[in-house]
Amino acid sequence: MTLESLRTQIDGIDDQLLTLLNQRMDLVRQVGELKKTSNSIIYRPEREKQILDRLHRLNDGLMTPSAIDAIYLEIFAVSRNLEMPERIAYLGPEGSFTHQAAESRFGAMSEYLALPNIRSVFESVETGRARFGVVPIENNQEGVVNETIDLLYEKDLVIAAEAQIPVHFTFATQTDVLGDITHIYSKDIAFGQCSKFLKEYFEGLPAELVPVESTSKAAKLAAQNPRAAAVCSHIASKLFGVPVLFDNIEDTDLNRTRFLILAKDFKNQRSGNDKTTLVARLPNTNSPGVLAQFLQEFNARRINLTKIESRPLREGATFRYWFLIEFEGHAEDAPVREILQHHAADVKWLGSYVRALE
Repeated sequence: MTLESLRTQIDGIDDQLLTLLNQRMDLVRQVGELKKTSNSIIYRPEREKQILDRLHRLNDGLMTPSAIDAIYLEIFAVSRNLEMPERIAYLGPEGSFTHQAAESRFGAMSEYLALPNIRSVFESVETGRARFGVVPIENNQEGVVNETIDLLYEKDLVIAAEAQIPVHFTFATQTDVLGDITHIYSKDIAFGQCSKFLKEYFEGLPAELVPVESTSKAAKLAAQNPRAAAVCSHIASKLFGVPVLFDNIEDTDLNRTRFLILAKDFKNQRSGNDKTTLVARLPNTNSPGVLAQFLQEFNARRINLTKIESRPLREGATFRYWFLIEFEGHAEDAPVREILQHHAADVKWLGSYVRALE
């Protein structure tokens, strides 16, 4: 078997793949036409999960589950845009990790709207300027994003899906001589998360660490100065055309950020691996046992709680709180439905959606 013959076989398979993808897209177009007549929702995370689960079960070759996911998530994104192009708002700027999370779910072809703060993302979805919004809710090293949690209580939006991505930093620069670098730009928190790399490679060298408002801004500045560098995301280095000298320079590879995908009107069907989020504003939370009794109802129904966050009501002078609660299960599951019905006056359902892959 020669190299040329192997390449010829690969070309033949690529030809078949292109034909099959076009056949798939023609069926997708037909599905889109049917959905338009019934005003159905295009983005169906639970349907995508069913497809991925089936492909994982069928797979007996060299493709890993993560490789299958990466290829098919992009196919899904292209398919959705063929059915009905939708605008996605996200916490900017371009090249941010939220941008990366948005593209991981909606693909490179979608129309994106980078916004300056989390509130503006909520409001763009609320007013219909964007169909979906992507915002961070927590990092496993830094904790929760309080602004996101507060706006979930304040605004009338639902959670359509979640995404979880590893936070990897690259060292991007136009030079490959470390001693020539005069400035290293990044967000202050990124410097802290890459401190071991910076100490190992730049101790004793003249490079100055310069904090800026975002890692995207850092990449933009490094693109403008051949003797500068940026600690930034891979998507930012690609966006601004700055070569990556070192990849995955973070101190720990366990750094993860979770993002929420918001919509105005959205309801997922059960997938078998769901999570539900709700807001609970319990009466008389200063009375002994009120919260404990409420949480005991989950335990009695064998519902696994995964998160509970308390936030101040900010009403009046007393110290009272509301709670963001996440747990395993779907709103259509009988035990969950019982709790939602029993506490209809006290809870606000924020969404039942497919749990993100960890």
